Amino acid sequence: MPILQVKNLVKTYGKGDTTVTALGGVSFTVEKGEFVAIIGASGSGKSTLMHLIGGVDRPTSGSITVDGNEIYKQNESELAIFRRRNIGLIYQFYNLIPTLTAEENIMLPRLLDNRKPDEDKLRTILETIGLSDRAKHLPNELSGGQQQRVSIGRALINDPALILADEPTGNLDSKSSREIIDLLKLSNKRYNQTLIIITHDEKIALQAGRIITIDDGQIMRDEVMR
Repeated sequence: MPILQVKNLVKTYGKGDTTVTALGGVSFTVEKGEFVAIIGASGSGKSTLMHLIGGVDRPTSGSITVDGNEIYKQNESELAIFRRRNIGLIYQFYNLIPTLTAEENIMLPRLLDNRKPDEDKLRTILETIGLSDRAKHLPNELSGGQQQRVSIGRALINDPALILADEPTGNLDSKSSREIIDLLKLSNKRYNQTLIIITHDEKIALQAGRIITIDDGQIMRDEVMR
C-alpha cells in the first residue's frame, strides 16, 4: 500500500461568483521511501496541496490517506495528534520557539505528545544535522542554515510517515541551501524517509526521484527522473 494516497482532491475558496479553485481534482500516490518534488509557479496550488497533505487545512472534497489512515475522517483533536506523530513539517521560515534551545525545539513534538525524551535518538539526530556542539543554543544564536537544520531535526524526531518541506531553502544563501538539500537527501536514504519537497527551484527539483508539476490547480506532469 502506498504511504500517501491523494484522491480527487478539491479545494475552493469563496462562494458563487467569487469562488476560486485552488485545487481541481488532484490525484496521485507516493510509495514509502520516495523523494518527490512538487513544482509550480506562485499561485499554482502547490502550497495549498502541502497544507492539505500536512493536515493543517481541510479539503472541499476528496480524500488523503497517510500510512493507511484517511486523515480527514478524524476530528480536530485526533488530526492534531496524528499530524504530530506521522507528518514532519519543514517551513521556509523555520517556525522555531525562540525561548527553547535547539535540542528542546527538536524534542518539542515528543513533549507535546507527553512522551519521554529519547536521548539516544536526540543524540543521533544532532550528530546527523551537525549541531551536537550547538544543542544548548537558542534560535537567535544560530545562523539561518542552522535554524533550518533544527527544524529538520524536529521533523525527524518522531519517525513520521512523511516529511513535507515547503520551500525549505527559500530563505537561505546558496551554500546553506545546498547543505539543507543534502541533509534532506541523507534522511531519505539513511532512514528510508519519504520526502516531499514543494519548490519553485528547478535545480532542487531535479535532485528528486520524481517531479510532479502543478499548474492552475491541476497536475500537468508526473515524471520519474531515475
